Amino acid sequence: MKKNDWKERLGIIYSTNPGYQYDTGEEEAETETLQKEKQLLRISLDKRNRGGKLVTLISGFRGTSTELEALGKWLKVKCGVGGSVKEGEIIIQGDLRNRVLEILKKEGYLKSRII
Repeated sequence: MKKNDWKERLGIIYSTNPGYQYDTGEEEAETETLQKEKQLLRISLDKRNRGGKLVTLISGFRGTSTELEALGKWLKVKCGVGGSVKEGEIIIQGDLRNRVLEILKKEGYLKSRII
């Protein structure tokens, strides 16, 4: 039975070529996750577009989105604060740069640094 995917194809112009294969572009290959020792994580402080509130940003993670989500969740639990993972960055509420750096170094992310 064929899947009805007409909603995914709205706004698409069709070809009259009988050999044409529709590509949704959803199958993006995620990069392979680097080892912890080779990850270059950058920790910074940000308050732009956040109503003046400070957040700690962790960027530079090279790997799959599921592993990034897991690292973000683990950091939030270790710090005891809220946050999220968006657009390849981990957002931790508050100014916790030094604490996050210590936690990451203990876990094995040796190349982590504060910028």
